[in-house]
Amino acid sequence: MTKFFLSLHVLAVVIAIGPVTVAASMFPRTLRTAHGDPGDGDARSTLRLLHRICRVYGAVGIAVPVFGLATAGSLGVLGSAWLITSILLTAAAAGLLVLRILPGQDSALTAVQAGETVAAPAVAARLAMLTGVFNLLWAAVTVLMIVRPGSTTGA
Repeated sequence: MTKFFLSLHVLAVVIAIGPVTVAASMFPRTLRTAHGDPGDGDARSTLRLLHRICRVYGAVGIAVPVFGLATAGSLGVLGSAWLITSILLTAAAAGLLVLRILPGQDSALTAVQAGETVAAPAVAARLAMLTGVFNLLWAAVTVLMIVRPGSTTGA
């Protein structure tokens, strides 16, 4: 059962978290493009698509910790420090996405659709910074999952 849960966990990461990290990273640049040329309908459409990817795949991403906890339970490592650290980093990444990135994207998208350009560079820069932190949190979780203390793989 462990291999099954681990397979689902890794698939959930690739299918859910991967698209969010890419789409969220593309959003600030596309926002700058949309603000630079307010008549660019393609940039506005792309912004809507990127935001939708972040929302939908972010919601699907709940499967990652669910399958991760199932895997950890079947391995008997629920109390391990590396796992607890990973859980905290995952919660921080999820909180950042839900509380800062998605609302920031939503308000930026609303502003673009209304033709507002006043704070565009600052908003894009803030979203780029938040997305960078989000991606770094996931990178740290990935490293912990691969180089975890007490690994039986010998890696």
